[in-house]
Order: sequence, then C-alpha cells, then structure tokens
Amino acid sequence: MRPTAVTLLLFLIGFPLAVLPVMFDPDLWVFWLIYLGGALLVLGVDALLAMSPRRLHVEIETPDAMMIGGRGTMQMQLLMPRGVPPVRIEVLPELGETLAPQPAQKVEARAGETIDVDVELVPVRRGQAEVQRAWLRWTSPFGLVERQKHVPIDRHVPVEPNVNAVRSTAMAFFAPHEFASGLKVERYVGDGTEFDSLREYVPGLDSRAISWRATARHRKLICQDYRAERNHSVILALDTGHLMSEPMGGIPKLDHGVTAALVLAYMGLHTGDRVGLFAFDSKVRTYAEPQGGVHAFPRLRRLTADLAYSASETNFTLGLAELSARLRRRSLIVLLTDFVDTVTAELMLDNVHRLARRHLVLFVTLRDPELLAIAERDPDRVSGLYESVVAGDFVREREVVLARLRRMGCVCIDVAPQHVSTRMLNQYLEIKRRELI
Repeated sequence: MRPTAVTLLLFLIGFPLAVLPVMFDPDLWVFWLIYLGGALLVLGVDALLAMSPRRLHVEIETPDAMMIGGRGTMQMQLLMPRGVPPVRIEVLPELGETLAPQPAQKVEARAGETIDVDVELVPVRRGQAEVQRAWLRWTSPFGLVERQKHVPIDRHVPVEPNVNAVRSTAMAFFAPHEFASGLKVERYVGDGTEFDSLREYVPGLDSRAISWRATARHRKLICQDYRAERNHSVILALDTGHLMSEPMGGIPKLDHGVTAALVLAYMGLHTGDRVGLFAFDSKVRTYAEPQGGVHAFPRLRRLTADLAYSASETNFTLGLAELSARLRRRSLIVLLTDFVDTVTAELMLDNVHRLARRHLVLFVTLRDPELLAIAERDPDRVSGLYESVVAGDFVREREVVLARLRRMGCVCIDVAPQHVSTRMLNQYLEIKRRELI
C-alpha cells in the first residue's frame, strides 16, 4: 500500500493553506489540526475500502511451446471477490530477455466477476523463454491509496525454430506441375544423368542417347532414357558466430538462417536427397551425417533448436577445413553466414575457395534493408550525408565479395530475410534441374 499522486498533492497544497490562518492570528492553529485529522481520516477510510490483495485470486496459463517468429499468449484470470467496489486494475507482466517486453493493460472489474487478460508473448530468440512474474495495481475508491499484488509465475516456455513456416513454404512448392519434373516419386524420365531404361529409337529423340551396344544386340536402334539423379548429399553449414547473433527485423540472423535451412531440408528429404547439418563459430558446434528419408527431419529440427548464440568470432579456417575433411563425396554445401567488409572477409574467401574446388557451394547471406535504405536515401543534413556515404561503402564492398565468390564457382544469394527461404528453394531446384552436383 502506498499513497497516490492525488494524496501527495492534497497534503502539499492543503498543509500550507491550513497553516495560512496562523499568520493572521496564532489562536487559529486549531484549523491546522482539524485539516490534518480530517485528511488522515479520509485517507484511512479510503484505505479500508480498497480491495485487499489477498482477496484477489489470479490463475495463469502459459503455452507449452512457442516458435521463433511467431507469437504465444499467456492467459490470466482475475477472480474478483464479492462485496468490493468497482475497480480499474492495471496488469504488467515481467518477462525474461528472450521475450519482447509488453505494455501494461488496464481492465475494469466488478465484484464477483472473472476477468480474462491475455498477455502476448513475442519471442526474440530461441531457447527457454522465462515468464517471471506479474504485477497487478489498482487504486482505492477515492483514489488516495494504491494497492498492488505480486504474482510469482516462474515458468519456462521453450522457443523452437518456426516449423510452421517451414511446412507452409515447402508445401507451396509441391503444388506446381513444374516441381514434379524429376523430383516426385513418379520419376520424370528424359532429363538428368542417371540411367533409367532402354527404348526403341524414334524420330525426335536425341541421337546422342543411342546405345550402340544395345543396338548391335537387338539389331535395331536402341536409345537410353535417363532420369534426374537423386540421393545427393546436401550439407547445411550454419555460422553461429557473433555476427549471426545480431537482430534483423526483430529476430537474430541465425534464426532466419535456421528457418531457411529447415525449409530446404524438408524439401530435400522429400525429394530423395540426403541432408546433414554442420554448425561452427570459433570451433565446431554440431555435425550430423547426411541422412535420407523424411524421418530425418525431426533430428535436424532438434539439432537446430539446440544451437546456441555465440559471442565468438567465426573461425572459417578451422570450421570449413573440418567440414571438408568429413565429406567423402561431392556435396552441395549451403553456407549461411555473414560478413562486414572486404577486409574481414579475406579469410572466409580463401577457405570457401578451397571448399569450392571439390563441392558446390551455395553461399547465403542476409541483406540488411535498413542499411540499403540509408545508402539510397537523400540526406537533408550533413550527418545524414555521412551516414549515406558509409552505408554505401558497405553495400559496395559487399557486392565486391559476392562477385569474387561467383568467380570461384559459388552460387550466391543475398536477399532480405523474408525472401531467403523462397530464394534458397528456387536455387536448390535449379541446381537439381541442371545437375550441377
């Protein structure tokens, strides 16, 4: 219990006014006592009429789990006691660092009612989101006294990668007819490099597909049919260094990368490829051998959910050399990382070049829309001009690094976070169509 601003104002203004008659006649000091006694009496009565925190019961229900990029709801029920005057209650949740802070909510409550309060939980990082406590505050009928109730919650809600976004994005690619070419179970015959069957040659078929050995055996022109090769090895290489822990659009870059990687893994497993995971920063954090079949997806989801945010600088020499040593066959390596400028990217370029000699590297970075907006805006002051020049330099140096990677034979993707999953899937399907692995 504590006095409100109205009470402080009442005493700050009322006391000088009550003492003012004494300046004209010392015998009028009794008015000061009358004012003090009346003010304390009103304050005491108002405090007695205020609802006691012990009589207010609160029931709380938190979600079992949440996904990064999504939202959850904590449901609170305020059970009002009987025989209390109407009151306006302010509800303020106290959340951990993994959740975005939420503003206070004000609800009107009457005696005997059950008030439902929904508190939105917005995760900003993966891990264990902590819902610590809730504070409830209300004032007395005259507004002179403020009461508050502290409700301990101490619950942890796991925040996992956004699998809903994975399924919705991946299934959108299963619908078009073009996706069936060489990727679905019915095997689109005619493209690819993997032998499928023999058939009699008819005009219009590629003469280069004629099998002269089979022709000699059957004494008529026989050609070979091919199908799109499957069972490729795809490695999702995630950089978990400090640059990937920076937020972009309210979510760390690493979580954007995890979601895009799971989308690609979901698609790759459904199309017959084998998908593995590699995570590194200053040292190797996770390695999972490529496995095929849709049953491998929960394993990848679990491993990506356990990836921790690191404050260490990424060691590309150690990480990519270790990855290269573990791979025994040519693979598609999807490297999701980030860099600042050409100077800090030198070691990364050297090691990616060594990796690209044996494997096909799909290099994926996230373009910062805010940095691009600063570089392209028209400044209206000198400080804004400086910001535009610096941002423009970063953008140009980024393009220089990407151009060097393309000359090494890498396939590069540099897009905004909301488009990275779609671009990665499109590029993956293009790589399979062109049989680049």
